[in-house]
Amino acid sequence: MDGRVTVAFDLAALLADHQGESFELHTRFMNPQLVRVLTTLGFDRNYVRAEGSYLIDDHGDRYLDFLSGFGVFALGRSHPVIKDALHQALDADLPNLAQLDCALLPGLLAEALVGRAPAGIERVFFANSGAETVETAIKFARCATKRDRILYCDHAFHGLTNGALSLNGGKEFRKGFGPLLPDCHPVPFGDIEALDRELKRGDVAAFVVEPIQGKGVYLASESYWRAVQAACRRQGTLLVIDEVQTGMGRTGRFFCHQHWGLEPDIITLSKALSGGYVPVGAVLTTSAVFDAVYSSMDRAVVHSSTFSKNQLAMVAGLATLQVIDDEDIVARAARNGARLMEALQPLVDRYELLHEVRGMGLMIGLVFGAPEARGSRARFKMMELARKGLFSQLIVVPLFHRHRILTQVAADNVNIIKLLPPLIIGDEEIGHFVGALDDVLGDAHRNSGLLVEVGATMARNSLRRGHRRSAAHEPGAVGS
Repeated sequence: MDGRVTVAFDLAALLADHQGESFELHTRFMNPQLVRVLTTLGFDRNYVRAEGSYLIDDHGDRYLDFLSGFGVFALGRSHPVIKDALHQALDADLPNLAQLDCALLPGLLAEALVGRAPAGIERVFFANSGAETVETAIKFARCATKRDRILYCDHAFHGLTNGALSLNGGKEFRKGFGPLLPDCHPVPFGDIEALDRELKRGDVAAFVVEPIQGKGVYLASESYWRAVQAACRRQGTLLVIDEVQTGMGRTGRFFCHQHWGLEPDIITLSKALSGGYVPVGAVLTTSAVFDAVYSSMDRAVVHSSTFSKNQLAMVAGLATLQVIDDEDIVARAARNGARLMEALQPLVDRYELLHEVRGMGLMIGLVFGAPEARGSRARFKMMELARKGLFSQLIVVPLFHRHRILTQVAADNVNIIKLLPPLIIGDEEIGHFVGALDDVLGDAHRNSGLLVEVGATMARNSLRRGHRRSAAHEPGAVGS
C-alpha cells in the first residue's frame, strides 16, 4: 500500500450542481470575447450529450454537427469501440509515460500508420496536436537539409504556435505576435512557376503545404501537385504535406495526397487520429529525414515531447484505425461526399447567390457571391461594404436557429462555408442539410428579410448577453 486515501469523485453531481454556468465561468476565468461572439450569434447552447453526428442540448434538442470539432470527430462522437478501448486501457493500469522506456503501444500505432503511408515513409514521431506536428516538421527539415528557408502558401493554416504561425497565411492570426521565425516565405497556392523560382535558389529546406487548403477549401490541379513533387526533388527540398485536417479518410482516401500518387518526405497528421478523445499528432517521415535528426546516441532525445506517447492516445489511435477499417470509413466518405455534392449541385443552378460547390470527399466548400440581377447584386455589395464576408454569416446563423445545423464560415472575410461533417453521415443527414440550405437560400434569393432576421437575432442576443453579464456579478453568482 502507498498510503493513498481514496476519495470519491462524482462527475454527474459536479455537472448537475453547475448546470448552466459554463458561459459565466468562461467570461470570468477564460475568454470573454469568445463568449461575446457565441452569444451574439445565438450559438450559446448548453450541450449535455453527444452521439454520432449530433449534439444534444439541455432541452433535448438535437443539432446536426457539420463542423465535427474542425474535423476531429470523423467517426462521430462517442464511438462505442473507442470508448470501450479507453475503458480497457484505464482498467489495465498501463505503465504510462515511463519516459526511459520503449512502450509497446506507440510502436504498434507507428507500424499501423507507416503501413498506410506511401513508399519511403518508415518512421513516426508522436506529438500532441497538429500545430506541434508542424513545429516538428520545421525542425526536422532544417536539420536534415542543413538549410534554413521554409516555403508555405498564401491562405495556408498550419497552426497557431510560434513556428506554425510563421507558416500561416492569415494576417488576422499573425497580427500582434511578431517577429516570427525568420526565413519563412509565402508563395501563391497552385502557382508552380512561383514555387519553382524560389526553389531554384537552392536554399529551401522544405515546402510545407496542405493538399486542400482548409481556410476556404481551395484546391489545385493534379498537374500542379506532380510538378510540385518533381520541383522539390530536383532542388533537394523536402516536400511536407500537412494532412492534419485532410487525413484519416476525410477526402475519400486515407491521405489526401494519395489522390495524386505523391510520395512526400514528411506527413503531418492529427485531429481525427484519436477519435476525438485524446490530443494526439503524428509526424511520418522517411528514414533519411529521421536519422538525420536522431543521428547518434547523444541525440537520442534531441527532439521530444513529454506527453507524446501517452498510452491513452496510442490506444485511441489504434482503435480509430480499426474502426476505419472495420466500418469501411474511407470508402464511405468518398461515396457520401459524392452524394452530398451531387445533391447540392441543383442549388447552384437554382440560386445565383451560390456560385460553386467544391471539395473532395466530405471536405466541401460552398462558395457564395454576388448575383447577376441588378437589385440583388446591389444589396449583396452593400452587405460586403458593411463587412466583407457578411453574407455567409447570413446563411450560417439561420441554418443553426431554424434547422439546428452547426456549420462554419471557412475563413475570415470570405463568403465560403466549409462543411466537415462526420464521415459516418448517411442519406438522412444529407437530405436534412440540403433541404435546410435550400430553405435558407430561398429566403436570401427572395430578399424576404433574412438580413433583418439575422440582425434581430444578434441584437436580441446582445441584450441577453448584457443581462447575463450583470447577473454574473450579482452576489452569489459564479466566482463571487
